[in-house]
Amino acid sequence: MTQVLLDARALSDVAVKGLLEIKGQDIVKMDLRKTDGAITDYFVICTGTSDRHVQSLADSAMKFMARVGEKPISKEGLQHGEWVLLDYGNIVIHIFLRDVRSFYRLENLWGDAKSEWIR
Repeated sequence: MTQVLLDARALSDVAVKGLLEIKGQDIVKMDLRKTDGAITDYFVICTGTSDRHVQSLADSAMKFMARVGEKPISKEGLQHGEWVLLDYGNIVIHIFLRDVRSFYRLENLWGDAKSEWIR
C-alpha cells in the first residue's frame, strides 16, 4: 500500500471516521498544538459501551488509519478493553469505557486545548 502523507488534522479526521463506523460515543478531537507541554498535535477521545466495543473501536480506527498508510507507533490496553491508547506520533487516540473516561478526565487535563465535539 502506498502511504498517503496527511497532516495531523487530516489524520485525526481519518481516526474519527473509523470510530464513527463502529458507533463510538462522545467523540472529541482536541488540538494540542498550542498547549504547554503537549507531546502530540491531536488527541482523539472516544467512549465505548463495553470492553468488546472498545476493542472493536480500536480495530476500526487502526483499519482506517492503515488505509492511508499509517501504523501505530504503540498500542496499549487492547487486551483489557477499558482504555485503549493508539499512538501515531502526531495524533493519539484514546478509547475508554465510560467510567474510566470519567475517572481520568483527559478533556479537563488539557482544558486549554481547542476541542471539537463530533458526537
